[in-house]
Amino acid sequence: MTSPTSPLRTTLRTFGALTLPTLSCLLLAAHYLRSGDLGMVAVCLALPGLFFLRQAWVRPVLQAAFAAGMAVWVLAMMDLIQFRQVVGLPWLRLALILGSVAMVTGSGALFFETRVLRERFRRRPEAALVQAGAFLLTVCALVLAQAKVSFPILLADRFFPGFGVLQILGMGLYAAWIAGKLTDPERAPLVRARMWLFFSLVFFGQLALGLAGWERFLMTGDLHLPVPALILAGPIYRGEGIFMLTLFLSTVLLVGPAWCSHLCYIGAWDHQAALRTKRPQGLPSWAFPARLSIFALVMVTALGLRLMGVHWTWAVTLAAGFGLVGVGIMAAISRKVGVMAHCTVFCPIGLAAVALGRLLPWRLRINRDCDACGRCARVCRYGALEPEHLVNRKPGLSCTLCGDCIHRCRDGRLTYGFARLSSVASHQLFVLLISTLHAVFLATARI
Repeated sequence: MTSPTSPLRTTLRTFGALTLPTLSCLLLAAHYLRSGDLGMVAVCLALPGLFFLRQAWVRPVLQAAFAAGMAVWVLAMMDLIQFRQVVGLPWLRLALILGSVAMVTGSGALFFETRVLRERFRRRPEAALVQAGAFLLTVCALVLAQAKVSFPILLADRFFPGFGVLQILGMGLYAAWIAGKLTDPERAPLVRARMWLFFSLVFFGQLALGLAGWERFLMTGDLHLPVPALILAGPIYRGEGIFMLTLFLSTVLLVGPAWCSHLCYIGAWDHQAALRTKRPQGLPSWAFPARLSIFALVMVTALGLRLMGVHWTWAVTLAAGFGLVGVGIMAAISRKVGVMAHCTVFCPIGLAAVALGRLLPWRLRINRDCDACGRCARVCRYGALEPEHLVNRKPGLSCTLCGDCIHRCRDGRLTYGFARLSSVASHQLFVLLISTLHAVFLATARI
């Protein structure tokens, strides 16, 4: 029989096991307070809040945090020892004190290997690796961006200098949360649509605030048209300004054509328009030739404008007109046929994404035992799963790895594939990368 006091004993053991990690957080907060880094003080004081979460991913994240805290103390100790040696002051006692503090902080990571804390953080262990990876990758990417970019790339740093690290912590938690949702096969399609739309709302919301006169919401303080075609056409016309192009190519390198189904600030609206029709129609036979022609026309036009020395106002007018035509296609065609006509036919960057994606290992795999029942085609808004595609066991060029079909297939005959990885490992890697990219883009979503 279970002892009636066992819950109390468990609580006391948990409290005892978390005492040293909590003390380590307070010591780190005091260290940063002494150096005047209030942002890191806030982060150190916020870390114990993760103790109240019960998900399995929290444990490795906290272990990494305490290992990093130990490194902070070791570096501080070495700097102070070097300083005291230079000025001829004794340093042994300082080394013993700070070395002990470093060991205490580092031992906080070991405490999370105890049975009582392993039992505490045990919810959804199947998603722990993906969620912890999304948190850590997001934090590392944003810390690197914050350190390397010459201007405040995070909004928190623009309005509250020094508190960008608190925003980084929040984005890491958000990435872990999103990754957990995307690993749930029943909820993944809805979550993808909502997070994608949320990103677009934030992107255009900050654009609206920038246009209203709050220039801090614009990344460089200058306004650029949010037309995806300009990612390619803009540098061709200007002969410079390849930041967005580099960002786009880096994204394609990581997740293939998933830019178009998870990260494009315009595509989210085409998706919402297509959802107005429950059952999508197939793409016409002329869709790909038209897509290729539009791509060539846009690139040739950009080059021609540059060679003829056309004033930038004309180029901007043409770009704005092209963008408005795209909006019209969403409203008039995507809503009617249930297929994302803007993304699959009209958008040049969409063609570039899916074409370059074919050079990478990411694939949507249609297993040999697929019976072509068509359930997947009824949710594909990209026209990539027509009967001939299912028969040939190869999705169409317009596939963007959105994953909606994977979760609709009742027999698991559609899966993500990456090189020689298993379908499960490929799915986890994809969710890890796309969750990280989404969180990083959201944190820096400014024109």
